[in-house]
Amino acid sequence: MKIQIINGPNLNLLGVREPGIYGASSFEEYLAQLKRRYPDIEISSFQSNEEGEIINKIHETGFSFAGIVLNAGAYTHTSVAIHDAIKAVTTPVIEVHISNVHSREEFRHQSMIARACTGVIAGFGLDSYRLAVEAIKEAQ
Repeated sequence: MKIQIINGPNLNLLGVREPGIYGASSFEEYLAQLKRRYPDIEISSFQSNEEGEIINKIHETGFSFAGIVLNAGAYTHTSVAIHDAIKAVTTPVIEVHISNVHSREEFRHQSMIARACTGVIAGFGLDSYRLAVEAIKEAQ
């Protein structure tokens, strides 16, 4: 089983960016833990601050992977193009957020991509990614 994690803008700064909201661990540290926890799953990770690169990765993996775990960052709230890319592929996509977006600024309450996703997980810190992997694993 192959799962693709896609992280959007500013998520390359996890561990140093607003640790009160996003925690003190880098994504690379967390990813290593996730891979150790699921040795039978091939977990790939991709991060980009550019919308088109995120769309290209969805297209690239969206027909052959068991699932995509997508933290689109701020593009969650603005990108019809990412929504359309998710709709165009056959691989299930789970939207994740480290923070509880509904307890934050009002503009973060609206997701442009949620309607195209299989599910949404938010507010469990980096563990949101594990919960998404579990959901994909159980769906197989």
